Amino acid sequence: MSTSTNDAPLPPPSSNTKPLNYREQFQGRDVVSRFIDPCEAASKASLACMMKHDFDREKCFEYFQAYRECKNAWIEQRKDDRRHGRPSS
Repeated sequence: MSTSTNDAPLPPPSSNTKPLNYREQFQGRDVVSRFIDPCEAASKASLACMMKHDFDREKCFEYFQAYRECKNAWIEQRKDDRRHGRPSS
């Protein structure tokens, strides 16, 4: 008997506030893509929360906030790298 994804426990929102190292995400790729998302785990967790709670945004607020924090940290990291002339990949 297969279990529904709605029954699986969600990770705590705080575990997804820090983005993955985007340089590691780009390594091993011939083409650097703008579609690499180091905050993918936070994004998937927020969508899983929405599905689990029948798309009640209020119940998933912490997951959305974690995604926003992750995305903002990633953008600031990229800006800082550009300011200091560090390569993005």
